[in-house]
Amino acid sequence: MAKYRFEQIAINSKEKKKPAEEDRFTYLGLEHLDSGSLRVTRFGSDVAPIGEKLVMHKGDVLFGKRRAYQKKVAIAPFDGIFSAHGMVLRPREEVVDKDFFPLFISSDYFLDAAIKISVGSLSPTINWRDLKELEFELPDLDTQRGLAKVLWSINDTMEAYKKLISATDELVKSQFIEMFGKRDGAIYCTLEECCVSVTGGSTPSMKHEEYYGGEVPFIKSGDVKADYISSGALWLTQRALDETTAKYVPAGTVVVVTRSGILKHDLPVAITSNPVVINQDLKAFEPKPEFSPQYIAWAIRSREDELLSKTRVMTVDNIESKDLYEIPVMIASREDQEQFAAFVRLSDKSKFELEQALSELTATYKRIITETFV
Repeated sequence: MAKYRFEQIAINSKEKKKPAEEDRFTYLGLEHLDSGSLRVTRFGSDVAPIGEKLVMHKGDVLFGKRRAYQKKVAIAPFDGIFSAHGMVLRPREEVVDKDFFPLFISSDYFLDAAIKISVGSLSPTINWRDLKELEFELPDLDTQRGLAKVLWSINDTMEAYKKLISATDELVKSQFIEMFGKRDGAIYCTLEECCVSVTGGSTPSMKHEEYYGGEVPFIKSGDVKADYISSGALWLTQRALDETTAKYVPAGTVVVVTRSGILKHDLPVAITSNPVVINQDLKAFEPKPEFSPQYIAWAIRSREDELLSKTRVMTVDNIESKDLYEIPVMIASREDQEQFAAFVRLSDKSKFELEQALSELTATYKRIITETFV
């Protein structure tokens, strides 16, 4: 394989414009880009963006240079404007195939090298003057074209699985609304009234090593995914529960992320399978005996769009406590709740199978990329 400086591989378009009112409909910010996906599914702004933005054209590769560790890369779906915290990249086609180019930019081979030259502590950023000097090996054009066909085929299948997973969640949400949505004659309580609520506390200090390595996971906003808690949590000793302001919640508690950048487009809600400790970015709702955790979790998730529309931006998006506490919950029979829970279990089984297939495809995709650049 031949070695090239990045400026020999890519053109960094620096064309800018001050947005007009109509530009808000074709604006892409870093918040619209999803890590691990080249597709753009969200765009636009309620008002015209402030400050100069980069001009993008359909097919350009958009790269988030700010907080590049988030690995945000996407293909521009239309002509418009892009955040000045990103780069608009185009291939030098004498060196890199145009179909292979976005796959290369989104690869760990490129991104890991780029992240290493980030500067700054709070919002590490990649500068073009440093990036353009990085050297990368590329296979010949014929090999790139062959790889592009294979990788795009896998990528398209992965995106199809993601759509099916999303559709499964929407189906469950629709079923909840059909069974327990607003209706005449029904009796409701607020979420606060039907649960014991717990507000998260501060993170136990890492200076006290004796707090860590125990049997209780410490859950942060990034550890909560839709329907489950990831394995990335720190593990605490029992001392942390007694001697810090971190909050302990038991198994079977519904945990909601209320402060995170992800709240621009997603509301992570999960049910704890074992005791956990939560920080200030989370709230927990322990259902009273007459309510099941699955029922409470979907009572919250059914209000996802409404809650996200009310997020208040501080340093990151924030859901106000009162907007959660005042969610109306129908007082339904345990028989109806169990009927819904059975439907959720069937949906979860289908979703798990889809996620397994997606995981296998993702592993294959990454293996091909890794082997290409070894």
